[in-house]
Amino acid sequence: MRSIIIKLETIEDVKEFVSIMAQFNGYFDLASGRYVVDAKSVMGIFSMDLSKTLELRILETNEQMEEILAALQSFIVEE
Repeated sequence: MRSIIIKLETIEDVKEFVSIMAQFNGYFDLASGRYVVDAKSVMGIFSMDLSKTLELRILETNEQMEEILAALQSFIVEE
């Protein structure tokens, strides 16, 4: 498993993020505190507090990690 901190600030960001995630096989969760949703679920993401950063948990990717990170670069928050 790998964790990445991301920020989704607008409705368009959420739609673009879900569209990107749908292109990849594997299991992805978004977490905020104890609350966890499927990262491919628009409704799940909108139920989260988008004013805060979110933790993207990449659980299984079939060795697509570099492609995923490149596609999500605009959402990744540098720590």
